[in-house]
Amino acid sequence: MTMSLDARIPAGPLAEKWNRHRFEMKLVNPANKRKNTIIVVGSGLAGGAAAATMAELGYDVKCFCFQDSPRRAHSIAAQGGINAAKNYQNDGDSVYRLFYDTIKGGDFRAREGNVYRLAELSVNIIDQCVAQGVPFAREYGGLLANRSFGGAQVSRTFYARGQTGQQLLLGAYQALERQIALGGVKMFPRTEMLDLVLVDGVARGIVTRNLVTGAVESHAAEAVVLATGGYGNVFYLSTNAQGCNATAIWRAYKRGAAFANPCFTQIHPTCIPVSGEHQSKLTLMSESLRNDGRVWVPKSPGDKRDPRQIPEGERDYFLERKYPSFGNLAPRDIASRAAKEVCDEGRGVGGSGLGVYLDFADAIKRLGTDVIRERYGNLFDIYQRITDENPYEVPMRIYPAVHYTMGGLWVDYDLMSTVPGLHVTGEANFSDHGANRLGASALMQGLADGYFIIPNTIGNYLARHKPAKVDNSHPSFRDAENAVAERTKKLLAIKGKRTVGSIHRELGKIMWDYCGMSRNESGLKHALQRIPELRSEFWRDVNVPGGGVELNQSLERAGRVADFLELGELMCIDALQRTESCGGHFREESQTPDGEALRDDANFSYVAAWEYAGEGSSPILNKEPLVFENVKLSQRSYK
Repeated sequence: MTMSLDARIPAGPLAEKWNRHRFEMKLVNPANKRKNTIIVVGSGLAGGAAAATMAELGYDVKCFCFQDSPRRAHSIAAQGGINAAKNYQNDGDSVYRLFYDTIKGGDFRAREGNVYRLAELSVNIIDQCVAQGVPFAREYGGLLANRSFGGAQVSRTFYARGQTGQQLLLGAYQALERQIALGGVKMFPRTEMLDLVLVDGVARGIVTRNLVTGAVESHAAEAVVLATGGYGNVFYLSTNAQGCNATAIWRAYKRGAAFANPCFTQIHPTCIPVSGEHQSKLTLMSESLRNDGRVWVPKSPGDKRDPRQIPEGERDYFLERKYPSFGNLAPRDIASRAAKEVCDEGRGVGGSGLGVYLDFADAIKRLGTDVIRERYGNLFDIYQRITDENPYEVPMRIYPAVHYTMGGLWVDYDLMSTVPGLHVTGEANFSDHGANRLGASALMQGLADGYFIIPNTIGNYLARHKPAKVDNSHPSFRDAENAVAERTKKLLAIKGKRTVGSIHRELGKIMWDYCGMSRNESGLKHALQRIPELRSEFWRDVNVPGGGVELNQSLERAGRVADFLELGELMCIDALQRTESCGGHFREESQTPDGEALRDDANFSYVAAWEYAGEGSSPILNKEPLVFENVKLSQRSYK
């Protein structure tokens, strides 16, 4: 090991760690806060909430996003809801139960301290959002409504029909816009971070490219916060928006930030199946639909009858059969593998055979069409517009697809990376979900990090380290700008024959086939042979038209795909060395007799934190042992 991985988890009882830590933090007084500039990259729930809150506290904040408005951040795509341990249903929920469900759902590959804090703060998030005017669904008497999500036997998910992410983002966006108007936040839309600037080993700024003019600029600060989301688009086809990328965290990795558990990616079981080569992304059907929709396939292989003509006795409700305690609300990784299994048996539905039914006939019969429309109407509309099938009359067809990444930059309890001064929030870090994220917990983590954690911990960092003033005239900024310019020049000079998209699609197929829903040693070794070959072809034969000092979306995409080609290799290296199965990482060589994931706690109960070792050198594996003092490690069961 060459890197120190001190998670800095506070001592003391689990339920007291966060409050004790907050009390022991050093503070920055209000007059001094405005002397500190903080850069926030990303304006989704984690970034927008952090920027707004830190500006409200008095810091000078610069916020960057590559979209034309913070309102277009990908957080809007989260549909089904946000978890919180309010126990409004009086069904046995508690902070501890949410903590335990999250640890178990992540297959015991997350830190206890971070996860408990997340569960503890969840109750505050709902109050914050209600105060901002987020229109959560309500019961008849006016109380906030809850529904169930996978991996839990209680109803703790707050929702706004099927647009929860959008409504939560509008709340954060309003808070952010208020601070922009007051001068606390300076917003930089259509601006992409292309490098992290270190001064004496400490993060002190970023280099950006204006996506409209092509101008490359540097920005200095006392601390940097990355809130740039996940890297699911390494697979090409995913539920992520096409613009979602890994460039910010990847460039930080190459500047010394450890990358943790990159192979931990989540496959979502409820997506509209692929329809052809023309597709550039996939569409998610919210997990909330599994509250009322029943998942099934025909019992007989090759049965292509209209689903309405298949009698009840000839249907296999396989999630209800295999996991009777949780049924259709089994966790995402388990539900996804179960769907793949029945399709591999030849019982998949649709023209490709890569699909299963999500059927609302029983719910409509029991509750009526109006109730189902009230709960899921916009999701049904989306499905009908894409497939030209009416889900009120015909079962939806769904199939698993890449959705979320549990891996990300390594952070300690204060959400600081291995680079001092560089903090990472939301999906961009690895901290809270282990090997599998429970549904409706992404919004919870993003807002907990943005509203409640980073505004506290960044003050502790500034007060303890008191960074000296640095501006963008420092030589480190010039060096980083030159590196960005050289990379741009190199991309534009290749003048090859292949499009960026064709190489990205080929990379995505390699990743899906060999590092997707299941992995094995021979497949991962094949991928580790093919990816470097494809990367060499990219730098030899890609075609990037246009120039650097102008609007050039081909150049933007080329830079992002170049980073994916390197990240994809690291993901396969990580997956190859982790010879156990856990959560979304399913090694075919490590499974129970009934086909479930088989962990190896003796050898793999750690966070794998990879360190960049330079161009052409193999990354270095550093291990942070996971210590479980409050939960007992056990074989995860939802039966």
